[in-house]
Amino acid sequence: MRFLLILLLSVQGLFAQQAEFKATPSRTSIGINERVRVEFSMNKDGDNFTPPSFQGFQASGQGQMISNSWVNGKRSYSKSYTFILTPTAKGTFTVGAASIEIDGTVYKTQPFKVTVGNAVQQQQQQNPYNPYNPYQQQQPQGPQQTAQNPLQGIHLVAEISNTSPYVNQPVNVVYKLYVSENSSVANAAETSSPQYNDFWSQIEVVDPKDIKIENGTYKGEAYRYITMRRTVLYPQKSGRLELDPLEVEMIVEVPTGQYDIFGRPFTKQVKTKTSTGRQFINVKALPEAGKPAGFAGAVGDFDFKVVPNKTTSNGEPIQLTVTVSGKGNLKLITLPKPQVPAALEMYDPEHKENVKTPLTGMTGSVSDVYTIVPTAKGKFPVKGLEFSWFDLSTGKYKSITSEDLMLNVLKVDANAGDNLPVSQKQQLAPGEQFRFIALNTTLHAKGQADFFGSGLFYALLVLPLVLIPVVVFARKKKEAFDNDVTGNKIRRSNKLARRFLTEAKKQLGSKEPFYLALEKALHNFLKAKLNIETSEMSRENIRELLLSRKANPDTVNEFSQIMDSCEFARYAPSSGEAMQQDYDRAVAVIIALEKQVS
Repeated sequence: MRFLLILLLSVQGLFAQQAEFKATPSRTSIGINERVRVEFSMNKDGDNFTPPSFQGFQASGQGQMISNSWVNGKRSYSKSYTFILTPTAKGTFTVGAASIEIDGTVYKTQPFKVTVGNAVQQQQQQNPYNPYNPYQQQQPQGPQQTAQNPLQGIHLVAEISNTSPYVNQPVNVVYKLYVSENSSVANAAETSSPQYNDFWSQIEVVDPKDIKIENGTYKGEAYRYITMRRTVLYPQKSGRLELDPLEVEMIVEVPTGQYDIFGRPFTKQVKTKTSTGRQFINVKALPEAGKPAGFAGAVGDFDFKVVPNKTTSNGEPIQLTVTVSGKGNLKLITLPKPQVPAALEMYDPEHKENVKTPLTGMTGSVSDVYTIVPTAKGKFPVKGLEFSWFDLSTGKYKSITSEDLMLNVLKVDANAGDNLPVSQKQQLAPGEQFRFIALNTTLHAKGQADFFGSGLFYALLVLPLVLIPVVVFARKKKEAFDNDVTGNKIRRSNKLARRFLTEAKKQLGSKEPFYLALEKALHNFLKAKLNIETSEMSRENIRELLLSRKANPDTVNEFSQIMDSCEFARYAPSSGEAMQQDYDRAVAVIIALEKQVS
């Protein structure tokens, strides 16, 4: 009997429920003005869900639902991720495969196609008029009347702090969803987000778990409301600028027209959407009267300093720091550039930012740090710099001019600039273009010796004989270099890693191009360092190889976190500060692995 029980349990284990992961679209043919709902579902719990790229659509509303029930002793489990896709163009688009890890195995969905055609006419549903329904507006004419508006008592509002700002004056926009006491809303999610054309923007989307219900008033009446997002805008041109509407989809409770025995109305859940509508901001141009010649668009209240780390040098480089601090459009201004004599070699600056962006606008400081290398002894003047801005509190322009500097070079170190980064040198000031020409002339006798029998004659005669072994040696080295397939592959990957890292730095502020370039830089670094192919670059394999090459486990974990940031950043909002932090972390991890991995 015991043996039979064990056999039955074994057979039951063999026929246990298999993991299933699939993608289910609500439709595969829609109009350009319609949306499609895609559900990625599984029958077992999984981790590390990765959605596809949704090319041709704008994805929003990543919702998650879990169902776990027991019926007659049998467990039923389901988990799903839901996206709302809004088409961006007409055509046929392929939604790629999503992936999930279940019990250590990665499962992928089957790709499917969605055809987007011309816009379709959307008709409103109409229900017969019920005179006993107090929620339905009376319409005496016509055989059928329109049912209650599902959005009655619900208002999505964009509260704009200033509708008539100057160019580059901060404007904060707070998006609130007001709900009356007689209405009910659930599962409110954005379906279309503003793009803020003609504005520099800093967006803060409120996490659903941090949303709080507050009490307030709307048009003089008591309402409950939630804050869905906050945005700081800096208009970049004058005129009447339009803000794109924010669209939100939600489920609301709507009366059905029937009542219980106590006279209370029955309700049903209806999915609907609302938007903030068209909003306009009238941006004023900065006044021309009193505008300084060197004005570069700074608006706010600032302080300006030009500080050298030293004014006397024994041949070592001098650091000159140009700093603007205060409150205003700090990330959008251009700092003035110093001009130094030709005997001082100045390199492109290192730009530093310490800026916070609350709802009231940017505060902090930005600075350019210049490295100046002396190439001759003497005293060299550096003319003071002027920084101008438009002061919003007074409505006038202000300027600060730094003091002139005198740099005293006591001696010159010929190797002072060898360890500095290669960079473009500064442009020479007018009148300095020919300072490199020697001022003392060297005269030669007019008569010339015969070429035959001269030192040049014998040098040219022997030179081909000397060059033959050099050419042969160089050719062999070239052949050895070309035959070194592994070495060439490593060098090529190293070169690509540096190129994509530079590209990522240039794309700071542009989310998708930045994270794409950063991910490619990390991949090519691994190829060069571990000598592996793309097909071998699974997360587990990379971790084992790095640890086997004596990499620090903390550094390996940091590398994995950065790779996760690159993969998921395209589906989540990301600020310029977060991108800068990810870039700095990636550079630090690459440097650390370069030292640790043998």
